Amino acid sequence: MSDLSTRVRLRREQLGLSQQELARRMGYRSRSSITKLEKGINDLPQSKVEELAQALETTPAALLGLGAPCACPPGFEPLPAMVQVPLIGSIACGTPITAEQNIECYIGVPAAWHADFALTCHGDSMAPTICNGDIVCIRCQPEVEQGEIAAVRVGEEATLKHFHRQGDAVMLLADNAAVCPPMFYAGEQLSELHIEGKAVGLCRGL
Repeated sequence: MSDLSTRVRLRREQLGLSQQELARRMGYRSRSSITKLEKGINDLPQSKVEELAQALETTPAALLGLGAPCACPPGFEPLPAMVQVPLIGSIACGTPITAEQNIECYIGVPAAWHADFALTCHGDSMAPTICNGDIVCIRCQPEVEQGEIAAVRVGEEATLKHFHRQGDAVMLLADNAAVCPPMFYAGEQLSELHIEGKAVGLCRGL
């Protein structure tokens, strides 16, 4: 077993990933490629090193056992540490639509966001803050501060809005009221409303 094989296996186990999960992150149909890589049966093509490092939420240098990378030249900024999060279905920025729970793919986002998953937005009710087609990263948490943008589930549907609590009522506000007027929930309606998480980052033009 090569040093690379050992580092791949140890990093995968450190993240709590199964071989099947890592294979899915890499776009493989089965775990056999990961199994052979970890046993040292197959070599990893140079073109796949960066992709595997991203899937394992590390750097190519760390995966290859190299020393610390050289400092960036003056005038350049280093790429921030990145992690992979699942892109889960879609979320409406207008009339709520049913949120699909299947994972479409994994995308790299800054680790500093502490995001748990990402959603693709549709509609213009949150424009210009969030536009149609933007990918919004969500940190799972049951509560948000007044006015923060939250992914809110209403029954079996979800929407992305500014969250406001007014006494015993909740109001969800869009940035573009002409597209989506304020949404009020009170009394028994509140039992249908659940905060899925807080919006912590946005990806545009991916």
